[in-house]
Formats: sequence, structure tokens, C-alpha cells
Amino acid sequence: MFRRTFWFTAGAAAGVWATTKVNRKLKQLTPESLAAQAANKAIDAGHRLKDFALDVRDGMGQREEELNDALGLNSPDVLELPPQRRFAALDNPLKNALGATRPTHHHTKYSYNRNEDH
Repeated sequence: MFRRTFWFTAGAAAGVWATTKVNRKLKQLTPESLAAQAANKAIDAGHRLKDFALDVRDGMGQREEELNDALGLNSPDVLELPPQRRFAALDNPLKNALGATRPTHHHTKYSYNRNEDH
């Protein structure tokens, strides 16, 4: 008799445990629960992406400082660019290097582009 009572109680406990487990899983698979889980995962992914971007930005700043130190750009006596040695080539397009003016082109009905087919 004790044996039957033991197995009856063990079976009832196993049934309650299995029913509870199945009900929990079914609640996790409802559309509302799935939407909440997806939203939580998206938020977590956003936080990880933000942390990655901040790490990249910190690394860029550190590397920029290393390059500036290597190139001597962080020194207090920053050298300025040398003055311009030549005048701009197109200041006056009608003057050549000797100061003489060249004649202007007379506009004709023909195109100056030799590659045109017409």
C-alpha cells in the first residue's frame, strides 16, 4: 500500500511539474512575449553597438595623438607654411610668362572639339 501511495504521489508531482513547465513555455511563445523579447534584444544590441562606437572613437583619438606626436604636430613651436613663390598661373589668362598678351580666339560656327562626330 505504501508502494502505491509513493508512486501515485511521484506521478502526481511529475504531472504538476510537467504542466507548469509547458504552461511557462506557452506563455513565452505568445506574440506579446515574443515582441517584448525582440525589443529587449534590440535594445541590448543597440547598447553594444554604442559601446563599440565609443571604443572606436577612443581608439581613433589615441591613434591621432600618436601620429601627431610622431609627426611633431603637438610641439609648441608650430612652423608656418613657407610663403608662395610663384603667382597663380591663371591670374590673367591673356598674359604669358613674359608679360605679353596673346590674341583672343575668334568665335566661329565650328566647334574647337575635334572629337565631335558632327
